[in-house]
Amino acid sequence: MSGGEPGARSLGLEAALWRAVAVYRGLALVYAAVVIAMNFDGYAHPAGGWAVLAVMAGWTGYAVIAFSDPRRRGWPLLAADLAVAAACVLATAWVETEHNIAAGRPTLPVSWVAAAVLSWAVAKGRRLGIAAALVLAAANLLVHAVAGRSGGIGGTTFNGIVLLFLAGLVVGHVVRLALEAEARLARAVELESATRERERLARRIHDSVLQVLAMVQRRGGELGGEAAELGRLAGEQEAALRSLIGSGTAPPAPAPDAGAEADLRPLLTGHASTSVTVSTPATEVRLPAHAAREVEAAVAAALDNVRRHCGGGARAWVLLEEGAGEVTVSVRDDGPGMPAGRLDEAAADGRLGVAQSIRGRIADLGGTVAIWSAAGDGTEIEMTVPRTRV
Repeated sequence: MSGGEPGARSLGLEAALWRAVAVYRGLALVYAAVVIAMNFDGYAHPAGGWAVLAVMAGWTGYAVIAFSDPRRRGWPLLAADLAVAAACVLATAWVETEHNIAAGRPTLPVSWVAAAVLSWAVAKGRRLGIAAALVLAAANLLVHAVAGRSGGIGGTTFNGIVLLFLAGLVVGHVVRLALEAEARLARAVELESATRERERLARRIHDSVLQVLAMVQRRGGELGGEAAELGRLAGEQEAALRSLIGSGTAPPAPAPDAGAEADLRPLLTGHASTSVTVSTPATEVRLPAHAAREVEAAVAAALDNVRRHCGGGARAWVLLEEGAGEVTVSVRDDGPGMPAGRLDEAAADGRLGVAQSIRGRIADLGGTVAIWSAAGDGTEIEMTVPRTRV
């Protein structure tokens, strides 16, 4: 939709809007027929008035059927609709007498031409609705110019032009608001349905899987040895599963649509465990699906470094923040930290974990990576990527 109008449309609301336009076309046609029947004996070419009415009737029938099919509501049909409306207005200069035009008698189609403005406003938004009104306003003015009228336009013509502009502006704006409201309602219904399903799954998981993992953790601690390690892993999986349930959704599968987006929160909360704390905003943090997966992979690489270099007792904290036009993820640990020059030495020795798995991924997304570390003070890796697709 032009001018930032929403492109996603609900079929239910859109169908209702087009039905309303179709009803308007029919009623406005009846009104135009009454006006022509009352005035035809004063026309310069009375037969021309009936010919214009026949064109309007034929186009009304065709347009009602054509606009009811979403696949046909494109530029060709909209342009034809506007062209027919403008032609009917211009025909007034031939059918009417100059005296009647000068006296302020309405154009032959009267308010029927507003249906074209409404169609443009519903299909393309308020800006193009106003553009359609401008075309018809020019046709009205041209009728007076062809008729040789001087001294400006009459009050009736001026009022008609103003109403056309108001129709394009107001209807286009209201349609945009209505579609946005319906989209929000649909999203709320979807979230409510997902919440209910999540609660149902959470109850079932709590009654089975979580209880088993908790029992394995407790018994492993009691038995000691290798069983204690098994118990520790079970505890981490229990914490990760609880965090995943609480986050509201599982990590999404890669989307085939190149323009698809994904919520970064569930991808990160999947790494939560007894030793890893993940903090995310309450609302969705959306990125292009590819970018979200790459950020998650970089976080996974950072956490893997914590496990390999900081020992089993180290803790890590993952923080997701959303800024103006960018998303920042920081991974901080309480390990021994890195001495100065450690990363340069690793790169020189061919160990490119940080350089490729973290910095390389984020750089490919157009983002930046900052690393702070000192011996004995832990390490913090801050990754910032733009919201726009790269």
